Amino acid sequence: MNYIAHLTAAMEKIEKDGRLHSSHVALYLALFQYWNMNRFKNPISIHREDTLNLSKIGSRNTYYKCMKELSNWGFLLYFPSHDSKKGSIIEMYNFDTTSDTTTGTTIVLAVGQALVPSINNINKIKHTKLLKQKESKKNFTPPTLEEVLNFFKEQKFSTEEAEPFFLYYQANGWLVGKTKMKDWQAAARNWILRSKKFQAEKTGKLTPHQLHAKPTNYEETL
Repeated sequence: MNYIAHLTAAMEKIEKDGRLHSSHVALYLALFQYWNMNRFKNPISIHREDTLNLSKIGSRNTYYKCMKELSNWGFLLYFPSHDSKKGSIIEMYNFDTTSDTTTGTTIVLAVGQALVPSINNINKIKHTKLLKQKESKKNFTPPTLEEVLNFFKEQKFSTEEAEPFFLYYQANGWLVGKTKMKDWQAAARNWILRSKKFQAEKTGKLTPHQLHAKPTNYEETL
């Protein structure tokens, strides 16, 4: 990473964003300093009191507000810690868009920490994917019939059961009981297991005790 190119691009981004004020800038520069001290490796761990002192922000509410806004507005990723003994995690974005990977010189700040431009975007991509996965779990998206058919094939089970599964949950709004479904693959596995049991009952392969079990309800959890 080119130190000068990154900081120049970051300050241009800050200048163009009318939502930012002095506390945002002070906090970002404090976090940039910690990133520098960690030789631009991501992610970095920070502690609130140290960051408050370095950024000269006097209010904790202002600190949390600015941190969340910097994260939401594309300057960094913020993973707060709810344990006072553990620091929060920060993923700093690299705004250096040049093709050069070195500065040609070593820059030293007043703290005496040499800047070594040796970072890439791999960690940022990984964290972005994790965030998207978490978000997708929160916002359930019903599968298509084709996705269900492919899943039943992967489970090496008759695809004739895929359409009844799809139509049943499509009709009831993808609910499990009265609760919104969170994982349709898990519901499909449950359906397959119940279907296998039902087929075994029809062919008489279950024990007398199993044959007197209550009627199959595919919606029940195992």
